[in-house]
Amino acid sequence: MKFNIYTLGCKVNTYETNVMSDLLKNKGYIEVSTCDKADISIINTCTVTNTADNKSFKTIRHAIKQNEEAIIVVVGCMSQNKKEEVLKVDGVDIVLGNIGKSKVVEYIDEYIKTRNKKLDIYDMMDTTFEPMILNNFNKTRAFVKIQDGCNNYCSYCIIPYVRGNVRSKYKEDVIKEVKDLIKEGHKEIVLTGIHTGHYGSDLDNYTFPDLLTDLCKIEGLERLRISSVEITELNDEFLKVLKDNKILVDHMHIPLQSGSNTVLKRMNRKYDKQYFIEKIEKIRNIRPNISITTDVIVGFPNETEEEFNETVETIKKIEFTKLHVFPYSRRKGTKADEMPNQIDEKTKKQRVKILMDLSKELEIKYMNKFIDKEVIFIPEIRKGNYLIGHTGNYLQISLKTIDNLIGNDVKVKIEKIEYPYLVGIKI
Repeated sequence: MKFNIYTLGCKVNTYETNVMSDLLKNKGYIEVSTCDKADISIINTCTVTNTADNKSFKTIRHAIKQNEEAIIVVVGCMSQNKKEEVLKVDGVDIVLGNIGKSKVVEYIDEYIKTRNKKLDIYDMMDTTFEPMILNNFNKTRAFVKIQDGCNNYCSYCIIPYVRGNVRSKYKEDVIKEVKDLIKEGHKEIVLTGIHTGHYGSDLDNYTFPDLLTDLCKIEGLERLRISSVEITELNDEFLKVLKDNKILVDHMHIPLQSGSNTVLKRMNRKYDKQYFIEKIEKIRNIRPNISITTDVIVGFPNETEEEFNETVETIKKIEFTKLHVFPYSRRKGTKADEMPNQIDEKTKKQRVKILMDLSKELEIKYMNKFIDKEVIFIPEIRKGNYLIGHTGNYLQISLKTIDNLIGNDVKVKIEKIEYPYLVGIKI
C-alpha cells in the first residue's frame, strides 16, 4: 500500500513526520509524494495560529479530495486542540493528538481490519515522553527531538495546552540516535523540541548543558545546532559549553517576541529587554561573529505605536541577523484572547512589513561581513548548475560547479551577495 504525509508547522512536526514515515516504510508501506495518489494520507497538523488552523483544515480537505478512497489519518496539535471538529470532517478515519504518532502503523492496521473510525486523544497535562527514534533523514542535516512540552504559559500561546508538560528523552536514547545518524553520514545534528533549552528539568542531575557536552564528544559529529532556545536558559553553565566546544555552531535562534518591557510583561515572558541585551552581549563576547536570529510578535493586544517603536529600536540595538515576524493571533483559551484593545489586522500588517524590511536590512549587513572571506559550507541540494548549502552560522551559500559535492565540507571564498545567497568560488 502507498502512503503520503502532509506536514504543517514546526521542526518538531517535521521530525515526527519522518519518524512516522520510517515506521510505515519499515512495515512495507511505500511512500509517495503528496501530489500522487495514495492508499493512506496522513496530515500532521499545526494550531499555533488561526492561520495554521485554517491551513490544517484546508490540507485535510485537499487530501480527501486527492485520495477519495484513501484512509485519512489526522494527527498533531490541531487535532489535539479541535478533535471533535476534525472528526466531523467527512472522510477522516483516524484522529490522533500529540500522543500515539509512534504507533501510527498499529492504528492503521487496526482500521484496515475493522473499518471503525478511531478517535484517540490523551490528556497532555500528565504524560511522559513518547519514545521516537529517527533512522535517517537522507539529508546532510538531521533533526533529533530531545524534548516535548512547555511550562512557560506565555499569555498568547496555545502550545502548552496541546503539547503538555515538559518532558525529556533519556540521554542514552539521544546519544544513541545521534551516533546512528552520524554512521549514516550526517555531519550536522539539530536538537529540537517545543522548549528545547528546558531539556533535563524533569531528569535527575542531568541538564541541557550536560547533554551538549556529551554530544560534542561523539566522534564524527562536525556541527551541533540548537533549533531554538529561550534567553533565560542560557546560564553560565551553557555559556561555558559554548566557549569550550567549537562543534556548537556560530548560530543561535533566540525568541525575543517583543522589545518593549510593558508588552513583554503582558505576554508573561520571563525577562525584560535589558536582561535580553546583556545576555546577548555575553554570547558575543564568546563568539564575536555569531549569527543570532529571533522571533517577534507584532500587534499584541494594546500594543501602542510607542511600544512598537520601542521594539524596533531594541531590535536595531541587538542587531539580529534575521527576524521571523508573526502578527499576533488570538487563541481561544489563552489569557491574551480575553485582553482588551485587540489590534486591527491592517495595523498588524503594516507592522509586519516594517519589521520584515528591517530584517532584510540586518541580514544583508551581516552577509557583507563575509565578502572576500573564506568559509566552509556543506552543500545540501543542487539547483541547476549550483550547489546550495549552509555554513555553520547558517549563511546560505551558492556555488557554481558540476562536481558532486553534496554532503562534503567545501571551502569557498565569498565573491558577492545575490540575496538570499552568498556566492562563493571554490578554493
